[in-house]
Amino acid sequence: MPYEITEQTKVGAGLIGFGILFSFLGIILFFDRGLLALGNIFCLTGAAILLGWYSTLQLFTSRRNYKGTASFLLGLFFIFVRWPIVGIILELYGCFVLFGGFWSSVKVFLYHIPVIGWVIMLLDHMLGGSN
Repeated sequence: MPYEITEQTKVGAGLIGFGILFSFLGIILFFDRGLLALGNIFCLTGAAILLGWYSTLQLFTSRRNYKGTASFLLGLFFIFVRWPIVGIILELYGCFVLFGGFWSSVKVFLYHIPVIGWVIMLLDHMLGGSN
């Protein structure tokens, strides 16, 4: 098998999945502060396990990502001080700034998933994007 999934990758992906689930439930249940905080903790820990601790530290502390890091951490702070809507908006902006360089890789990966890939290719061609 050319690419084997290690136990560390499984744990990281599982933590990110739980983080997305808890964040989704926190938003659905009227911005529940506890669920949103758990979702953030799980997502950050899962990303750190998948990328590695040193790479995660470099991602958050590189000079070109200061705006995204500050926005994400400020959003996390607003969730903890009971302003979840403002916190979610800031966190989403921070995630787009921090992980903006990965979108092309994610798009290529999603192209290979049977139904989702076809839909994304169709939308990409309709919107005039390059393949």
